[in-house]
Amino acid sequence: MRQIHQLQTAWWVYPTAEHTRFQHIMGVMHLASQMVTQLYPSLKSVCPDAPSRGYVESLLRMAGLLHDVGHGPFGHFFDSHYLQGYGLTHESLGAHIIRTQLGEMLTKLRRNPFSQMEEAEHLDPEQIAWMIQRPQAGDAANRPQWLVFLRSLLCGIYTIDNMDFVLRDAYMTGYSQQSYDLERLIRYSFFTEKGLTIHERGMAALIRFMNVRAELFQTVYFHREVIAIDKTLEDLFAASKPWLLPGNPIEHLEAYQGFTEFSLLVDAPRWRHSNDPEQAEIGRKWNELLSRNIPWRFICERSLRFDEGDSQETTIFRSESFAVAAIRDVLPAELKDIPLKIALNRTVFRPNTRGPSDHQNFLYDSAQKKIKELTTDKIFRSLPVSRLICRIYAQDPSLAPQLAAALDRLVGNHAVDDLTNM
Repeated sequence: MRQIHQLQTAWWVYPTAEHTRFQHIMGVMHLASQMVTQLYPSLKSVCPDAPSRGYVESLLRMAGLLHDVGHGPFGHFFDSHYLQGYGLTHESLGAHIIRTQLGEMLTKLRRNPFSQMEEAEHLDPEQIAWMIQRPQAGDAANRPQWLVFLRSLLCGIYTIDNMDFVLRDAYMTGYSQQSYDLERLIRYSFFTEKGLTIHERGMAALIRFMNVRAELFQTVYFHREVIAIDKTLEDLFAASKPWLLPGNPIEHLEAYQGFTEFSLLVDAPRWRHSNDPEQAEIGRKWNELLSRNIPWRFICERSLRFDEGDSQETTIFRSESFAVAAIRDVLPAELKDIPLKIALNRTVFRPNTRGPSDHQNFLYDSAQKKIKELTTDKIFRSLPVSRLICRIYAQDPSLAPQLAAALDRLVGNHAVDDLTNM
C-alpha cells in the first residue's frame, strides 16, 4: 500500500498529492472507530443480537484497513485494464487475500485501541471479506441484520472510505483544507430499523459532502491531463501484459503482491534494453511516459446531465468504442481515420441503483418522527443522478475545430432539417 499512489495518475498533475493507499487505509480505519463511537448504541438498539462494541469496532476497523488490499498499480485503472480480464476486481481479489492469507491472524485479534472483545468472541475473516465487496443479489440472505447494516458504512452514499478520501485528496491537491463538515455528518447519523439514517439537521452536511465529492471527480480525478495520461497508459498496458505478471493474480499471488507502481515504473522503462524488439519498443514508450511526453492532446469536452429516469445506456455515449465510431461517422471523409480517443468520465452525484446496493441510506423527519427515503428531501432530489464528461483526445491539435463540431452534432447542438416541407 505504501507503493501505490492514492490518486492513480493524478499525482503527475498535482505535485503535492504524493500520498499513497497506506495513508488512506489508516484514515479509513480511524474513521471506523469514530463511526462506531457514534453508531454502536443505535445499532445495539435495533439489532439486540449485535456482538459487543469491541467486536463491532474491531471488525469495522479491519474492514477499513483491508478494503484496498487487493489493489494493483494505478488502483482502479488496473481493475479495468488487467484484473477485469480474469473476472476480478480489487475487491474480490482483496477478499481472497483476507480469506486465504490473513484469516488466521485476524482471528487472533482481541482488542483495538478503544475497546476489547468479549472472551468468547473471535473475528470472522469471512465477514470482513464480505463487507469490503460491492453488494450482489442475494448475498445478504444469510447474514445477520447488524452486519448488513454495518456494510452500509463501506458501500453507501457516505462511507468511512469516501469520507476519508474526499478530505484527504482535497487537502493534498490544494483543492480545500476543509472541504466538508465531517463532525456534523457523523453526529447526525444513527441506525434505525431501516438502516443507516441521517437526521434532517445533518442533510446540509450530507449534500455538501456529495457536491464536494462530485467536484473532486470533475476537477481532480477526471482532470483533462490526468485522462490524457490514462489514455496513454491504456495502450501501454495492453501491449505490456505479457511482461507484467505470469497470469491470473489469484494463481500467482506472491508475484502480484510484489507488483506495485514502484516496481512497475522502475522495471518497465528498462525493457528498452531488452533483446526482444517488441519489448524494447514498449520499454521506450514507458520511458517516454515517465518523461511526460504524452502523445494524446486534449481537444474539447462537453458535459451531459442525467436525472431520474435518464439512462446513459440508451445514448451514443453508452461506451467509448461506440462514441468513437459515432464521432468518426460525422467527421469529413479525410479525417475519418485520424488517431482519436474518446474519454467518457461519469460522476455519480447520488445513487440511482435499482440493484442490491440500493436502500443503504435513509432520512429521519423529526417533525413527523418518520424514517423516509432520502429523495423526499427537495434539495437532495434536485441533485443530478450523474454527470458525464465526454472528451476528445487526438494527436494533432490543429484538428480541434472539426472535432469539436463533430462532438456538438452528437450531443444535440446541431439541428438536422427535414428533406421536405412535410
